[in-house]
Amino acid sequence: MTTVLLVEDDPAISEPLARAFGREGYEVHAHGTGKGALEDLEGADIIVLDLGLPDIDGLDVARQVRAQGLTTPILMLTARSEDTDLVVGLDAGADDYVTKPFRLAELLARVRAQVRRASGEAIEDELVAGDIRVDVAAHRAFVGEEELQLTTREFELLRVLVRGVGQVLSTDDILKEVWGEDPTGTERTLTMHITWLRRKLGDDDENPTLLLADGGGYRLAV
Repeated sequence: MTTVLLVEDDPAISEPLARAFGREGYEVHAHGTGKGALEDLEGADIIVLDLGLPDIDGLDVARQVRAQGLTTPILMLTARSEDTDLVVGLDAGADDYVTKPFRLAELLARVRAQVRRASGEAIEDELVAGDIRVDVAAHRAFVGEEELQLTTREFELLRVLVRGVGQVLSTDDILKEVWGEDPTGTERTLTMHITWLRRKLGDDDENPTLLLADGGGYRLAV
């Protein structure tokens, strides 16, 4: 199980984030101070780090992590949007950043990307199938010039389908990739999400021509 070390002193941010990470199937170790986080680095697969901590500046936390020779990915949460501040953060050892206020879906996507990258898994930046474009890094999807308003699961489902465009993807494979170990990932759940995704893509759920059920799985036909 992937372990997220969440370092954020504001409960209004840390508590919803911890719940969201839990829904993604991650184990969460949450700390409100830099000192607490530095004492709990062992076993962390990714560090989600607020820069404005009450005891130690988040930049110093990142520097101390790197000074220990650890390569654990660090994703900064920052209210500082100036380019110079972000450059300083990256120079301190952070791998990526999200500025507050952030979209939860984008944050989760960036965490997934960092975890995949750290594990050596290839990372897609952008996927295209016909008029459909999926910007994986920014967690945005488009049909033509129109941006789709997708939930996290819908986005992941579309990403998987676009990546395998023209291929029949089995229900089991889709569930494994989109829901992972989440017990809510069932065939019925997938069917519901397929219906919702068809509607957002402008496909007819009764007589679909784009997102097709095919041989025990689904195929994106463009």
